[in-house]
Amino acid sequence: MSVAAAAITVVFGDVTVRTPFRVVAQAFLTSLLFAMCIGPLTAWAMPRLAPLIWCRLRFPFNWIALAVAMMGFAMVGGALAIGILIAIGYLPPGSFWRWYAGSARVSIAVTLTVGLFITAFEMNRARLAQANTQARLASLESRVQPHFLFNTLNSIAALTHDDPAGAERMTTELAAILRSALDSHNAPLVTLDEELALVRSYLSIEHVRFGDRLRFSIETDGAPMETRVPRMSIQTIVENSVKYAVSPQREGATIAVRAAVTGNRLRVDVRDDGPGFDALTLPDGHGLALLRDRLQLQFDGRAALTIDGTIGATLVRMEVPA
Repeated sequence: MSVAAAAITVVFGDVTVRTPFRVVAQAFLTSLLFAMCIGPLTAWAMPRLAPLIWCRLRFPFNWIALAVAMMGFAMVGGALAIGILIAIGYLPPGSFWRWYAGSARVSIAVTLTVGLFITAFEMNRARLAQANTQARLASLESRVQPHFLFNTLNSIAALTHDDPAGAERMTTELAAILRSALDSHNAPLVTLDEELALVRSYLSIEHVRFGDRLRFSIETDGAPMETRVPRMSIQTIVENSVKYAVSPQREGATIAVRAAVTGNRLRVDVRDDGPGFDALTLPDGHGLALLRDRLQLQFDGRAALTIDGTIGATLVRMEVPA
């Protein structure tokens, strides 16, 4: 604020080295008051207004709209500053419009110069943050896919000698899943319908390995199938149930997947009747830990993953905006 006030005083105040100190001080304090009335208002409003304008208007109309908005903030802030000067007795009451007309040019020029620079800086910083987020998401997803692939290949290897026909069917299913993943161009979000199709294929693969030990059901309960969810998200949760519920038990386990909408959120529950899963021991790099990070990044805190593990049952719930 002080730097801006000093610049306004020098550029617009006709200040020279011969100007009396009292006049310079009055001009500086007046400029500082205008800066304090206009600056915080613009700084508060523009970060909220600029993204809305940027998403709805194209160049050059987005910049024109931003400039008009900043001019409005300058006029409002300038009027407030003059009102304060009149209230404290520095200006006579009848001089409002004369001062308002004289200060409008300076207020608008300074606000546009500073405001447009700050807006461009903030937009570039937002783009950089978005690029960093996308890079982190790509890193997380690159760790999820090999996890699924290696587990499936291990299942195929286990069947190669004892059940060659089953290993062959599993290989065919895996090829179909990988083909679908490649065709999606690595989109971070897919429809609920696509994700549940992947889950069915994955469970069919594992059913070849476990036979009747793996029992599963998938219910949508009227959930809109076009709702977007992170790719391989539900599959990751189901894979956790296969690993910790079906695999360690001789009798296997039942996995129930249920998707429903509650309010404006899609809730996906994956429940199993295995020995239980301790969420407190969830290590970094675990599939569910990676999924939780992905949800945080992709939905900016508007999604959640909760784990309720008790003896004889585990419920993993994923919630995303519907």
